[in-house]
Amino acid sequence: MANILMVVSAADSLTMKDGSEHPTGFWAEELAESHRVLRDAGHTVRIATPNGTKPTVDAVSLDPSQAGGAEKAAAFTNYLAFIDAELSDPLPLADANIAEYDAVVMPGGHGPMADLAFDKDLGRILIAADNDGKIIAPFCHGPAGLLSAETENGDFVFAGRRLTVFTDEEEMGGGTGENTPWFCEDVLRNKGAVIESGPAWTSFVVRDRNLISGQNPQSSEDVAKAVLSALAE
Repeated sequence: MANILMVVSAADSLTMKDGSEHPTGFWAEELAESHRVLRDAGHTVRIATPNGTKPTVDAVSLDPSQAGGAEKAAAFTNYLAFIDAELSDPLPLADANIAEYDAVVMPGGHGPMADLAFDKDLGRILIAADNDGKIIAPFCHGPAGLLSAETENGDFVFAGRRLTVFTDEEEMGGGTGENTPWFCEDVLRNKGAVIESGPAWTSFVVRDRNLISGQNPQSSEDVAKAVLSALAE
């Protein structure tokens, strides 16, 4: 069985274009579904955050209107309660040794735009994981964390790689809209990533060698299943 490092944002707000603070965190479905699939397959999942801070769930993601109905909202709430001990005692990213893990999984929510995108410890982890050919699987806004992976010369490690991410269309239509401080799709493309997108709000997964990415919350389970397939190779 594999050891999987699940990197989660510790941010609870995002500074918007107009300077206001937008409450955020991780998206419930993304963390809960991916963690469940990986755990149910028998793998060990270790949650890690910047500074070992307990991550905050985005309250909006537990609203039935956003979670896909009352039944799903309740299921996500119950699962997060089930793994609360893990969420309450995350590994500080600074202490994470990629040699101990077979994969890095990064769920989203807007939180990664506030901290993971600029986290030097995450950058170190991702560069080492990529050099070793280990699975790296960010999804929705999770690919914002890939931006932390720069060489000493400032080169983006994932330039030229195929991936998907929460699209500008989705951000404008159901995200934070025109007040979004920056758009993940645009910034990643400008850094040299080759962005591929499926229909909005529909599961879409891209694999480029060891890099597996998902477009939106609806992709959460499929990303985790793709990780399982890659681990089995």
